[in-house]
Amino acid sequence: MQGRGQARCGAVPLLLALSALGYGAAMELDEDGVRLPRLRMRDVLARGVLFGLGAVVLVAVVALFVPRHSARLEFLAVAGGLSGVGALVFLLTGFAFWGACAGDVRRFRDWRTITGQTEAVTVFAPFSLRVGAMAAVLAPAAIGLYTVVDAAAYDSWLHSH
Repeated sequence: MQGRGQARCGAVPLLLALSALGYGAAMELDEDGVRLPRLRMRDVLARGVLFGLGAVVLVAVVALFVPRHSARLEFLAVAGGLSGVGALVFLLTGFAFWGACAGDVRRFRDWRTITGQTEAVTVFAPFSLRVGAMAAVLAPAAIGLYTVVDAAAYDSWLHSH
């Protein structure tokens, strides 16, 4: 039988591994109070893609609860269309703002370090890229689900009467 102290010791290697990867570690601050290291575009886009995969699962589950076939198709078409337009808008603004930041890209937690009106772009750039990447994953998936539901046999659970 394991005691309480022994059960807690099992979490120590996990915490050590996460801190070695940079999770949960104390971040350094630069002279302006901005957390270091700065955000990298690759990491921001990767997290956006991960959020997009979660959004695909959510849309697929919600689509199963839409009662009529035509309403289900309309839901998937609207989700795909709006996310496609959103991906285009957010990715274009995100790349433009990222380029305008000239390396001074900040996290949401660094909002308090903004001192001028034009510095808000440094926080909005990663947000815009992340949302754009999420929508870029969701758009083709929703259109693909639309195609699958549209081609479903009339008596299948996917068709929905």
